[in-house]
Amino acid sequence: MDPLFGWLIGLLALTLLLLWLVCFPEIRIALWRRFTARGKHVTERTKRTLHRSGETLRNTSLHARDNATNMGQRLGRHWALLLALALILLLPPMLILGLRRHVMLDGYDTTPSADQGTTALVASLLKGEQLVPPPALPPAVFVTREVEMVRPDLGLASRNWAKLNDDFRQRLLVVFKIMKERYGYDMALIEGYRSPQRQAMLAAKGGSVTNAGAWQSYHQYGLAADCAFYRDGKLVISEKDPWAMRGYQLYGQVAEAAGLVWGGSWKMMDLGHVELHKPGMGPHRH
Repeated sequence: MDPLFGWLIGLLALTLLLLWLVCFPEIRIALWRRFTARGKHVTERTKRTLHRSGETLRNTSLHARDNATNMGQRLGRHWALLLALALILLLPPMLILGLRRHVMLDGYDTTPSADQGTTALVASLLKGEQLVPPPALPPAVFVTREVEMVRPDLGLASRNWAKLNDDFRQRLLVVFKIMKERYGYDMALIEGYRSPQRQAMLAAKGGSVTNAGAWQSYHQYGLAADCAFYRDGKLVISEKDPWAMRGYQLYGQVAEAAGLVWGGSWKMMDLGHVELHKPGMGPHRH
């Protein structure tokens, strides 16, 4: 059947129904009363249903609360058994973690954020032969105008690798080696050991230089170093150079993989600074 024809038939039937209701008011009134009564019936049934649902919900809540109270009392009576079960469940993973830490290098970074390739390379180098410090750079590169603007008085700093802690020295040399061979950055030690007198002198210049006084820095214990990059015969310290900024980011990743603390992760960032925290060594923090 044509849809339009069906639509017209429906419209005709609706028109006839309306005319019939208009012509027979008694039927219209009867239908209206029936419809109203039906509506009241549905409304009353809905109210009763909602009331019963509310009662059921309140009863369920009270029952659940009573069950929780009873369960808590029963668990309290068997606390020793629960403690034993918890220890049984926690002991295996704790043993696994303990054994994993035992076989890793002391201070070695095994966090998921570390580059696993760098981590493996650092581990192999630290277990291998002792690395030798690179040749000393000409003193003139540390006192140029560009360097003095960033690090004044650097010409008086110690760059004697022999004054560094043996463990720290090897880790830093591993960082230098990876930065050169993997990323193409030549690193330069710009200050290693720092005397208490020099530390006090730098601290006197204010917090923009250092907040650590004499014997409050890892430099005094041979456990810290400040480093920069060496490119085209010049020292590059400022992170305003995009190439240097990228280098500092890589340097921080490699240093942390070697178990060192990188100053670039501090609130007051010191991008070239790294230090090694060893139990019983270094400044005493109060």
